Amino acid sequence: MRLRRFGYVSPLWTSARERLVPPFPGPPVQLWRLIGLPPAVAERLAGATGWLGPLLVAAFAGVIRFWRLGRPHALLFDETYYAKDAWSQLRLGYEGVWPDRKIADPQVLADPQVIPLSETGAFVAHPPMGKWVIAAGEWAFGLDPFGWRFATAVLGTLSVLMLCRIGRRLFRSTYLGCLAGLLMAVDGLHYVLSRTALLDLIVMFFVLAAFGCLLLDRDRARARLADRGSMGWRPWRWAAGGCLGLAAATKWNGWYFLVAFTALALLWDVGSRRVAGARHPVRAVLRKDLAPSLASLVPAALAAYLLTWTGWFASDQGYGRHWADGRGGPWAWIPAPLRSFWHYQHQVYEFNVGLDAWHRYKSNPWSWPVLGRPVPVDFHSSAQGQDGCRAAAGCAREIIALGTPLLWWTACCALVYVLYRWALRRDWRAGAILCAVAAGWLPWFLYQDRTTFSFYAIVFLPYLCLAVAMMAGAMAGPPGAGRRRRVRGAVSVGALTLLIVWNFIYFFAIYAGVSIPYDSWQARMWLGSWV
Repeated sequence: MRLRRFGYVSPLWTSARERLVPPFPGPPVQLWRLIGLPPAVAERLAGATGWLGPLLVAAFAGVIRFWRLGRPHALLFDETYYAKDAWSQLRLGYEGVWPDRKIADPQVLADPQVIPLSETGAFVAHPPMGKWVIAAGEWAFGLDPFGWRFATAVLGTLSVLMLCRIGRRLFRSTYLGCLAGLLMAVDGLHYVLSRTALLDLIVMFFVLAAFGCLLLDRDRARARLADRGSMGWRPWRWAAGGCLGLAAATKWNGWYFLVAFTALALLWDVGSRRVAGARHPVRAVLRKDLAPSLASLVPAALAAYLLTWTGWFASDQGYGRHWADGRGGPWAWIPAPLRSFWHYQHQVYEFNVGLDAWHRYKSNPWSWPVLGRPVPVDFHSSAQGQDGCRAAAGCAREIIALGTPLLWWTACCALVYVLYRWALRRDWRAGAILCAVAAGWLPWFLYQDRTTFSFYAIVFLPYLCLAVAMMAGAMAGPPGAGRRRRVRGAVSVGALTLLIVWNFIYFFAIYAGVSIPYDSWQARMWLGSWV
């Protein structure tokens, strides 16, 4: 009765299981029947849309991400660090020392190739997991642009598939799930980072995997609560903890998601206990669920984080590996490798907190959702007659880490709608989306003096796409709406989707590094801060 004040509607004749785990609606067969398929075939195809739709969206995303993946033949932006450190980890187990990039980069890109890697351990600012991911592609294809970009292209494609399935489970709608995945497939920032050996998309992938694991855990625990009166063993929470540990082992901003998702999971448990009929759901969660949740998420995350440092622990020349050898003090009872490891982590923390070097394309987190200052990761200009340029004013070839503008600006409106759904309608789906966006965005406001870049926003992009999909579901109308209302809603959602896809196509040349006339490039610089 209390929940009805916030818009919750639950028919009195529904079972406890239906209230705890709403069933997926039956797959519509009308579309398949309209194109003349026999009833049996139409039902099979309709039943397969839960996987067929996401796989088709992911296949589209994969095709455009692997197209000319090895171009340009260069080390783009911070690839000069991560691609070479990944190769070092593959060969040594830890990051070695490379010469200055002006010397090392031409040697790595030359034919025949020269790899000027020293076995002396180098200080690096980020944990090793993301570089192990990049190293997987280099192990398969060698130290060349296709090799060091292969793994991020794979994760970018898989993240689209995951988002389709996550959206389907979150909204109980295959169409809205596929819409969220399609939006991310045609986002420029996701596209560029899927084709660049940087770490931020890898963080996004592991965080999204953790979010999906928690959604699975929520449904399965609620089903067991309805059937048996207890939530039982929860392996998906252990999996979520492991994924969050891998995210933090790529870049430390993954730790914020561990805190946020742990709180989110506990709030979900409170809701489950309340719907199941607990008189004091918060007290029940504190007594029954708090300790198991912390004992699954946190230890799994810490274990996964430490496991990624195996190469460093097994080495003799890793940076700071023997710092604690022979040192006394009150902590001497702790094994020296662990003390050396802790000292290294402290040095990394001090470096990251104190990083305030000026950079032309640094940006404040306030500007990220509105695309205030994107980062060009590659730019070349050519005069008429050079590099195939035919334009009298010359040509430009750029790869810019810029989100698809219409998608991001629509997402800003969608966040307002999602905030309304959470604050005034107590919609748990809206709360989950807002929690993930906040965990990926708000912590950066604590470091106003630090050098930050707009492509850090990739980590909360999937949840912006979910917010747009949720708003699209509202635009399409509730299930009980009349035919005219549903048709108007479907047309408006379709028009919005087509505009976003067109916007991606229009900007595709500056996402993929295609040479275009300088006038055409200038026409795509919609804001002066993009130059």
